[in-house]
Amino acid sequence: MTRPDPLGVLNTTRAVVQQARWVHLDPAGLERLAATLLQRPDAMPTWEHPLHWRGDREQTANYLLVLDALNFCFWPEPRWRVEYNQRVYDGYWALAAALRRAIEHGYPVCEASYLANITAAELGTILAGEGIVPLLEERAAHLREVGQGLLAHFDGRFSAAIEHAAGSATELVRLLVAHFPSFNDVATYDGQPVHFYKRAQLLATDLAGAFAGRDLGKFHDLDQLTAFADYKLPQVLRWYGALIYEPQLAAHIDRRDELPAASPQEVEIRAATVWAVQDLASRLTSAGRSTPPWLIDWSLWNLGQTLPPHAPPYHRTRTVFY
Repeated sequence: MTRPDPLGVLNTTRAVVQQARWVHLDPAGLERLAATLLQRPDAMPTWEHPLHWRGDREQTANYLLVLDALNFCFWPEPRWRVEYNQRVYDGYWALAAALRRAIEHGYPVCEASYLANITAAELGTILAGEGIVPLLEERAAHLREVGQGLLAHFDGRFSAAIEHAAGSATELVRLLVAHFPSFNDVATYDGQPVHFYKRAQLLATDLAGAFAGRDLGKFHDLDQLTAFADYKLPQVLRWYGALIYEPQLAAHIDRRDELPAASPQEVEIRAATVWAVQDLASRLTSAGRSTPPWLIDWSLWNLGQTLPPHAPPYHRTRTVFY
């Protein structure tokens, strides 16, 4: 099945998959995983969660930009954790809890003028918990970039960028990577660029969820987005036999050794993830259930929450992109 490729993700990742030395797709595993997905009802992601904050229209849009500017790299052990309302969270939910707590305590984290000059020390206070969130300096730099970019190009309002995209999720991704370089998730493989745009694409679907597909969340081309190549989906694909690692790479990951960002192995894992989801989309369509890649991504992420303790671990990469 041929899908439009307005962001260049499919063409550039296809080239990697065709040359891959460390990672391969297994048709039998993909068929088993497609059968597993067909046995589960289609599940639309819901934004309604007690940790997800919502303000007015402008505040909510800025909040989502902040959330996804910080949404990466939670894996180092011991895990960074945040307590909120007498519950302890880690990973993405710790970030959501910390931002909600900060807003409730009066921190203006949705205001571009505040973000434009935020320091790592200030962000450390906002994200205070058990341990220290990884890559704190990089996260603070992302927020300064967000604040400065919003003030320079969009009058401090992310809603203006969304409106400029005119209902196109792919155009919004292009605006994000152009004006907020930390979203410009592009690797290099054999001297050629490879586009992923993980957090930028995820942000478009988060907007669709938060605004229930209306107003600032209404996009006509969400089905042109690809999988959001991170660390969790490859783990799920490997567990189901759809993604096969060469023995040396498999042993490296199973030891939980760090895999360098932008290394050939890491780029191959991410590229194969994108194409595994494209393959699954084709198989589901052939079986009578047309499902866009971003929804398959969501289904696989949910499957990942049910993996048994003895499942192979995810790959460990310190990166600002996922």
